[in-house]
Amino acid sequence: MAKLGKDYFGLGRVISIILAIIPVTAWILGIITRISEGKIVAGILRIFLGFWIIWLVDLILMILNGRIMRLLNI
Repeated sequence: MAKLGKDYFGLGRVISIILAIIPVTAWILGIITRISEGKIVAGILRIFLGFWIIWLVDLILMILNGRIMRLLNI
């Protein structure tokens, strides 16, 4: 489901931006998205390290590019 080319499970850009604005929703969906893509290590790191800093980067990139950033490909 996450491989449709858009972030947050193939949802549209406006809905993804709205979900990215809410910190808790962005954190939970970011974890689920990473794990569903098979990037278990990135999902675990997101759980422990990625609440505020990665949320802010994800929000800015979601607004500017329409995609969240993926730093880790593991």
